[in-house]
Amino acid sequence: VQLQAFGGGLVQAGGSLRLSCEASGSIFSLNVMGWQRQVPGKQREPVAWIANHGASNYMDSVKGRFTISRDNAKNAIYLHMNSLKPEDTAVYYCNLKTYETASGRDYWGPGTLVTVSS
Repeated sequence: VQLQAFGGGLVQAGGSLRLSCEASGSIFSLNVMGWQRQVPGKQREPVAWIANHGASNYMDSVKGRFTISRDNAKNAIYLHMNSLKPEDTAVYYCNLKTYETASGRDYWGPGTLVTVSS
């Protein structure tokens, strides 16, 4: 399984960006895809995630500003980020967790940098 991430870049505060992630390979149907982000010196934190059946959730600080969606036919997810703030600056990582077993298995895409200038 491989993940490819697209999007990211530099945007002014208040602006918008869209991240995309596509998974390829043999993917177990029961899965959750999402985005995590990391800034230097801090732990990676989950931002938004969406299950194959469509249920989604967000970290508190992005609720109302970010929207995650997915296209199961393409094994792809999208993160629409609006009203961006400087504190959203981070490297964003796409994650796929498949549940062939109860504990699940994680796959990661390469990070994509999002920089929000004030």
